[in-house]
Amino acid sequence: MHKSARNIILIALSVLLLTGGLIYYFNYNMSLVRQDYNAKILDLNEQIARNLENVRGQIGLLGANLSSQIGFVDSGLQSFKKQNQQEIHTLSQLIEQIEQQSNIKLDELKSELKDIQIKSADFSAIVDDVLQSVVSVQTNRGQGSGAIIDTRGYIVTNVHVISGASTIRAVTYSDKSYNANTIAGYDSNADIAVLKIDAANLMALNFGDSDDVKVGEKVIAAGNPAGLSFTVTEGIVSAFRTGSNNLKYIQTDVPINPGNSGGPLINAKGEIIGINNFKVGGFEGLGFAISSNEVSRIASKIISEYEAKQNQ
Repeated sequence: MHKSARNIILIALSVLLLTGGLIYYFNYNMSLVRQDYNAKILDLNEQIARNLENVRGQIGLLGANLSSQIGFVDSGLQSFKKQNQQEIHTLSQLIEQIEQQSNIKLDELKSELKDIQIKSADFSAIVDDVLQSVVSVQTNRGQGSGAIIDTRGYIVTNVHVISGASTIRAVTYSDKSYNANTIAGYDSNADIAVLKIDAANLMALNFGDSDDVKVGEKVIAAGNPAGLSFTVTEGIVSAFRTGSNNLKYIQTDVPINPGNSGGPLINAKGEIIGINNFKVGGFEGLGFAISSNEVSRIASKIISEYEAKQNQ
């Protein structure tokens, strides 16, 4: 082989060996670098995992502590709320008691003031209140009086006031007129009838105990004598009588005239102690009222039976 060709081959072989060595060295170094990188990545991952686990633990502790604190705060709020409600309830009861006591004292004071006026022969303190519960009973046959005894619209009057009438109306002190054709019931022997009207915001009179009435006690009669609506006359209790029907009557010197029948006889407390019924003709100062205990008993029975029928 020619010498120059051999040299070229040797040079080429040298270059190949050198290149191969370089490639091997590069690959080896790259392998070392890769191994070192992987080791660092693995170490980093482990460190991150440890850190995450540590963070999770701290978050768990924080959450448990926070839940405990929230529970404690909530318990405290509930306790405060309950205590506050109890205090408010107690305060409300106290206020109600004060109001009730104040109302009682005010009512007692008003009653005492009225009594003072009445004892001074002045019934003006109760007349307006009484007349609010007195009605004029007007029929196609005549006119009489009545008293509202129940805010549901029940009116007591005499049977002879409405006897034979085809139309009945009740006119109040405020000049309101109501159909009173509904007769809840009546007792002919006692001459007591109870009418029913459909009305709201009525003021009713209470029955007093006629057994407590004394001879000489001042009384007033409210009614519509001779068509003169809502007239009040004053007198005293003269005596007590028992009628042929075995009912108790209060005798008074209060003028009783046509139209007064069925109206209330009122004591100093503004209570019904009788229902004016009749007077002895030809004599002055001889009026008679059916005692309130009799009227209350009869009217209560009539209303009770009427209500029972309505609810059937």
